[in-house]
Amino acid sequence: MAMTNVGSSTQIAATPGTGSAGNYRNAFAMVTTLFFVWGFLTSLNDILIPHLKAIFDLNYAEAMLVQFAFFSSYAAFGIPSGKVVEWIGYQRTMVLGLLTMGVGAALFIPAANMPSFPLFLAALIVLAAGITALQVAANPYVTVLGPPETGSSRLNLTQAFNSLGTTIGPPLGGWLILRGAEKTVENTSNMTPMMLHAYRIQQAATVKFPYIAIALALVLLALAIWFYKFPRLDATQDYRPSKAGEKGHGIWHYRHVVLGAVAIFVYVGAEVSIGSFLINYFNQSYIAGLSALAAANLVPFYWGGAMAGRFIGSAVLQKVKTGTLLSLCAMVAMVLVVISMLSFGHVAVWSILLVGLFNSIMFPCIFTLGIAEMGPLTGEASGLLVTAIVGGALIPEAQGVLADHIGIHHAFIVPVLCYMFIVYYGLRGSRVIQPA
Repeated sequence: MAMTNVGSSTQIAATPGTGSAGNYRNAFAMVTTLFFVWGFLTSLNDILIPHLKAIFDLNYAEAMLVQFAFFSSYAAFGIPSGKVVEWIGYQRTMVLGLLTMGVGAALFIPAANMPSFPLFLAALIVLAAGITALQVAANPYVTVLGPPETGSSRLNLTQAFNSLGTTIGPPLGGWLILRGAEKTVENTSNMTPMMLHAYRIQQAATVKFPYIAIALALVLLALAIWFYKFPRLDATQDYRPSKAGEKGHGIWHYRHVVLGAVAIFVYVGAEVSIGSFLINYFNQSYIAGLSALAAANLVPFYWGGAMAGRFIGSAVLQKVKTGTLLSLCAMVAMVLVVISMLSFGHVAVWSILLVGLFNSIMFPCIFTLGIAEMGPLTGEASGLLVTAIVGGALIPEAQGVLADHIGIHHAFIVPVLCYMFIVYYGLRGSRVIQPA
């Protein structure tokens, strides 16, 4: 495996003659499993949030620390992960990421035994650090694992399997974790410290089996990746399709890159915020009055919409300009959230779930527009956009604070503002303007 600098002007390409088409397909299938895995594990946060909120009697802002801890890892470990890829290569970084994820999953056991909310957060940080390394290695690898002209198609397909993971995660996680915790105590304030501790141990114990199984599966997958013979990739230094970087300008001089990072920040924040609040939202008597387990069974419609939308979007993008489709989807998503905020019952439920369908194409569209015409600076621009995923940490926390003050129903104004910026980026902010 060639060691490739993903944070500089270096571009990578599959070496001719080093692998057959069948080898590339097999390697692609192997790497695609990684996209599914991190999508599955990320979506389990939507189950953990209401579960830990009930166990530790948290308010919304405190409960959103789950997403804050998880997505902050993208900012903390994104650039270091790029250096790891440079030092040890893609395959070893994938293995390292999977093993780190396994350690994070295993830490859920002592967190449940204590039980300790800070330790749960620490486990999530370790888990997310591994996912970050996995993303930094797997995303660029997929784009070069075959003919360059079909790189974006391959990446869209792997992202669809990522969405499959996020679709399966909530119902399976809800069945494994929330099913055993449905019997709750109405008022924990009247409990003695010993009773409260016993109650929390009983409730937290439902996470043990799922995360033990996850840890073992991650170790087995790491071994499979380690022993698999991936096609060799070489680095090239002669890829310069544009004049970007030739006058000494850094990525901060390119408006469409910087605004693209902001768009990624608000998009991931909006998507995660909505997904994180769905179970508690549907639990409200004036929305649906569902139990946590019943609400968890509706969450897959949100993430499943994103999966379906990516398949549909890949076809539509052949006829419609990327910026136009991005703005249209963001506008529809914004309207749907507003409808949910202004309604109750089934209308409020299904309008917010339908947002997932229109979220689907936003990340790949923003990413494509953000690195457009960057030539040798493409790697640096990509790094900035990946770092902006930290929006998934900060924006849900902001919505949690707002929910504590004005209620969960009206707190959805936060993603509305996020989608408003994405509309602007698709129409005007994504235009490429070369610095003087």
